[in-house]
Amino acid sequence: MPVSLTSALTAAGASPFVQAVAIIVGTFILEDAATIMTAMQVRTGHVDIMVALVALYIGIIVGDMGLYGMGRLGALWPPARRWITLPGGAREGKWFDRNVFRIVFISRFVPGARLPLYTACGFFHARFGLFCIAAVLATLIWTSLLFVASLQVGQFLIDHLGTWKWAGMAGFVLTIFLISRMIARLHDNETR
Repeated sequence: MPVSLTSALTAAGASPFVQAVAIIVGTFILEDAATIMTAMQVRTGHVDIMVALVALYIGIIVGDMGLYGMGRLGALWPPARRWITLPGGAREGKWFDRNVFRIVFISRFVPGARLPLYTACGFFHARFGLFCIAAVLATLIWTSLLFVASLQVGQFLIDHLGTWKWAGMAGFVLTIFLISRMIARLHDNETR
């Protein structure tokens, strides 16, 4: 993923539209890696910062809404409704609706939680408008923080590793991934 996004951004040259499309597609594949690699491209001067941020926000938010939509579609499929049996009958839908902000914010920061929780929001008919507002706010916070951190790390790698900067960036992506997995495991152990 990182090499293909980097090569797509480089091949896009000076076309902000093509760069934005490449970034958006990258967020559908691996959004954190796309954010980190895009920040590196901004740092090296290949992508304008506004193109990068707008494309990242659009791609991630559209992806989040797509997960919600998958849940809504799943709710229309009769076998899926039979497989999902939660205590309380119709009350679980109201729970998702009441807690949509908490669900979205927690799952934005807990690795692996977005797919099941965002689709559950759609499946149990949490209000789409509230879901969208929460997704936009959580994305603005998380993506901005990760982007700024990546810009700083990117500058350090450019200054100190030169042509090896991409190996350093791959290490940074791996570090983010491993830390997030460790946090998820700690959280999982605490909830047991």
